[in-house]
Amino acid sequence: MGDLPLDINIQEPRWDQSTFLGRARHFFTVTDPRNLLLSGDQLEASRNIVQNYRAGVATPGLTEDQLWRAKYVYDSAFHPDTGEKVVLIGRMSAQVPMNMTITGCMLTFYRQTPTVVFWQWVNQSFNAIVNYSNRSGDAPITVRQLGTAYVSATTGAVATALGLKSLTKHLPPLVGRFVPFAAVAAANCINIPLMRQRELQVGIPVTDEAGQRLGHSVTAAKQGIFQVVISRIGMAIPAMAIPPVIMNTLEKKDFLKRRPWLGAPLQVALVGFCLVFATPLCCALFPQRSSIHVTRLEPELRAQIQAQSPSIEVVYYNKGL
Repeated sequence: MGDLPLDINIQEPRWDQSTFLGRARHFFTVTDPRNLLLSGDQLEASRNIVQNYRAGVATPGLTEDQLWRAKYVYDSAFHPDTGEKVVLIGRMSAQVPMNMTITGCMLTFYRQTPTVVFWQWVNQSFNAIVNYSNRSGDAPITVRQLGTAYVSATTGAVATALGLKSLTKHLPPLVGRFVPFAAVAAANCINIPLMRQRELQVGIPVTDEAGQRLGHSVTAAKQGIFQVVISRIGMAIPAMAIPPVIMNTLEKKDFLKRRPWLGAPLQVALVGFCLVFATPLCCALFPQRSSIHVTRLEPELRAQIQAQSPSIEVVYYNKGL
């Protein structure tokens, strides 16, 4: 068997990202929770394989499947723009195990104010880590900006949850079960833009089709953040809409009445089942490498691009996750 050819494009995902199916296959691989079990040595080995291949050096004996496996291990643990290793719970492969636990507890302990406050705080703390870890671009963000974003998002989520809880006090119990979802949806609209506020101030890198950086665009940042908010809310819908209906029915049965301790584990398991599919499928709603027409960019950047490369009509950017 000869050496691996050096013309495999591992800058892009293995599957066609212009189709939903191709993006779904990509994100089922990226969000695979088994990636969390990989050791530091395995991650470093994958990084070396990927970086060497990009530099034109193929590891001896490496097959194409092994190269793609290394690429996806690398993508699951390292930020695409900065190259930094992402903290464990900030990786997309941690989304299912972390969210199934947090969301399951939010849906179980929604009746008492202290538990509502606690689990909304835990959820927004986790979301803050994920949003920062999966931001677009490589521009730094200050500790003060991080702190302001975190406090604002957490306060917004808790206020939404408590406000809706009081409004639904006299409504049927099933309605009350959907309060956590409304709070999470509202908090996503607050948390993601705040945690990525630096992008809204200075823009995110935009490139040509070959990956050459052309400048920074706030317009692209706004479009990318909007897409991420939609995806995150979409992820939450099955996990926070289906289990409450099932649990509302099961809790009326004698089986759970005699075994109330089963409520929380069962809720977590139902949420986990929904998230296994909802997480990659909603990540796949929009391409990771999104595009925007040059005519929609800021006038200064548009003029700069048209002066340097008049033939460029579309530019590309990493929307984040």
